[in-house]
Amino acid sequence: MENGNGLSLSQTLECGQCFRWERKEDGSYSGVAGGRRLRISEQSLPEALKDPFWAHYFDMERDYGAIRGHLCGKDPVLAEAAAYAPGIRILNQDPWETLCSFILSQANNIPRIRGIVGKLCRLCGPEIDGGFRAFPSAEDMASLSEADLRAAGCGFRAGYVLDAARRTASGELDFSRLRGMPLEEAREKLTAVSGVGPKVADCTLLYGLHRLDAFPMDVWMKRAMKRLFPGKTPAFFGSYAGVAQQYIFHYSRNHPDLFK
Repeated sequence: MENGNGLSLSQTLECGQCFRWERKEDGSYSGVAGGRRLRISEQSLPEALKDPFWAHYFDMERDYGAIRGHLCGKDPVLAEAAAYAPGIRILNQDPWETLCSFILSQANNIPRIRGIVGKLCRLCGPEIDGGFRAFPSAEDMASLSEADLRAAGCGFRAGYVLDAARRTASGELDFSRLRGMPLEEAREKLTAVSGVGPKVADCTLLYGLHRLDAFPMDVWMKRAMKRLFPGKTPAFFGSYAGVAQQYIFHYSRNHPDLFK
């Protein structure tokens, strides 16, 4: 359901951009972001959004209606995809947590990713309200060994996570600089990290650095582009390509008959 403020919790929190929110039996969501815990529902959302932290996290200062209008004028198929989930918003997530989480997403599924992230938080994340733990800092992760990370379930990704943590902790990977770089240059900086390819780099740029011009391409998106937008590239969608990507991804995953 899209709330009166234009945000749908289910569409935003279940579209593959984040891994620390859990849907409860009553339809509410429990999650941790920025070292803060929140239990939220569509009914309690207006009150939660009075807090500037959560208003920014859910990107409430941005006019998504105007963005949809801009994108829908580009292509009728995109207009249909946007109309299917108009309540999606791109979250303002921590870039280090996002990079680490999407490194873990490789050859993995969402329940397993959430499980590994949870283990890492319990391993060395700072404690917050009610015994919950925030995501570990890059410095704390860099102090671990590859064996520690494998024991937490990272598997073959352990070395990649450790390299990313060390580069981030040392300042070699500077997220504040990546925000202002040309997209291709920022992508090159991220793909210099072991195990980070274009897809993980673009997920980090879009979901962690709020680079709305980034367009992550996984297997689903490659199929969707070939089937729904033949002959077109991400550049077709312009400066809001990342928002278009979310509409297309969510629409495609929920319409598998399109690809039979």
